[in-house]
Amino acid sequence: MPYRPRSDAPRRAVVDLGSNSVRLVVFEGDTRNPIAIFNEKAVLRLGRGLQESGRLNPEGMAQALTVMGRYRAVAEAMGAAPFEVLATAAVREAANGAEFVAELGRRMADTPIRVLAGEVEARLSAEGVLSGIPAADGLLADIGGGSLELVRIDRGIIGPVATLPLGVIRLAERAGGDPAKARAIVEGELAGVGWVGQTGGRDLYLVGGAWRALARIHMAQTGYPLAMVHHYTISREEARDLAGMIAQAPRRTIERLPAVPRRRIEDLPFAAVVLRRLLRASGVRRVVFSANGLREGWFMALMPPDLRAEDPLLAAGREMAGRLGRDPTLPPALFEWTAPLFPRESAEEARLRLAACWLSDIGSHEHPEYRAEQSFLRVLRQPGIGLDHHARAFLALTLALRYEAEPDAPFLAPARLLLDMVAASRAVALGWGLRLAYTLSAGTPDLLAGTALVVRDGHLVLRLAEGSGVFAGESVIRRLATLAEALGKEPLAEVAA
Repeated sequence: MPYRPRSDAPRRAVVDLGSNSVRLVVFEGDTRNPIAIFNEKAVLRLGRGLQESGRLNPEGMAQALTVMGRYRAVAEAMGAAPFEVLATAAVREAANGAEFVAELGRRMADTPIRVLAGEVEARLSAEGVLSGIPAADGLLADIGGGSLELVRIDRGIIGPVATLPLGVIRLAERAGGDPAKARAIVEGELAGVGWVGQTGGRDLYLVGGAWRALARIHMAQTGYPLAMVHHYTISREEARDLAGMIAQAPRRTIERLPAVPRRRIEDLPFAAVVLRRLLRASGVRRVVFSANGLREGWFMALMPPDLRAEDPLLAAGREMAGRLGRDPTLPPALFEWTAPLFPRESAEEARLRLAACWLSDIGSHEHPEYRAEQSFLRVLRQPGIGLDHHARAFLALTLALRYEAEPDAPFLAPARLLLDMVAASRAVALGWGLRLAYTLSAGTPDLLAGTALVVRDGHLVLRLAEGSGVFAGESVIRRLATLAEALGKEPLAEVAA
């Protein structure tokens, strides 16, 4: 009998049946941040030969029928419902696409199989990107094997969309395997999408396995300290140089590059050609890689509107506080308590401080000797939350210091490399402020209410209410002094009647 997940953590499964690969993802929970608990891919090249024959690759079709049978069995065994198949460019364009879908339907009775129109595919991909980057602003480009979906996003609002026959398999076949010929093809297709040029000075959001492979190459070349493609951001110039190098390099050179997935070697030059032409046509200032796309967009469409409207970072913080902390009513009080330390913070800095307060007790059940490192790594590497790499580093460093990590501990090196001096100093002050708060309060809002911080006449003043159960013991005075020094103030403790 298949496993049935808890009613408060339902599971949903989706298959992305693409021109190059087929992937099953199982998500768990009703949550603002899609949490994938299972992810399996098979490279079938279903769209190989489609440009010439107009039909799906017979070998890929046969393999797909076998793989889809496994995916259905996995979804059933994991208790996932709904279980749905989303077919994209190759299936919707092939002359035998409907025949293939009918055969799938016969073998997978009661499993919805949706052949997505290009516009629907593009919008779902955009919803997936917005699930992790709600304020995305610029141009989204989702590359697959058969098509390239383009979406203009204006400060989180989905604008016009376009689908072009520029997937890596399709483009390679149209160009006869010649990246130089591919360049003219891409330029011609992009010329027909006039609004691409309206995204100058904004960001280009890249979705798709071929582009994620480019990101991994760049990360390996530069010794980037965080092995996480999602939210990896590079400048226009870096992206242009990377794409130019890959587009012109012979296969042997590409094979020797670090972190190159062998199954992507044939695709990379054509993905690079498309990227370089997009950079030129759009005039964007940065490139942001997203691991979220079509599948996450499908998941978010199943969530209620009020949940979709939540801030993904703060939603993740609240969820982790409820699951790993001791008292989920404490973080809002910590946010107010630490406010005097940062009188001129921006809205984004306040948002990160609030997130730090929500996350500040997630190490409470870890071994005392490893709370700092475990909490640091949990935040730095946590999947599925709306965090760019700067925010990950800031929050991870803050939590490590809240748990008394030595400021020069070797495990903090990735965060130190990702932060500038100003942000790192702010993380240090906030981490030490939270450490003082927990020393005073024992992690309870009632005890914290008997204390307050005030900045006055060059002093950082700790006020303690008489008879409240808190007092200025040796550890409190020491931690107050450390925090005051970080802020350039003199420490002072006073008891108020």
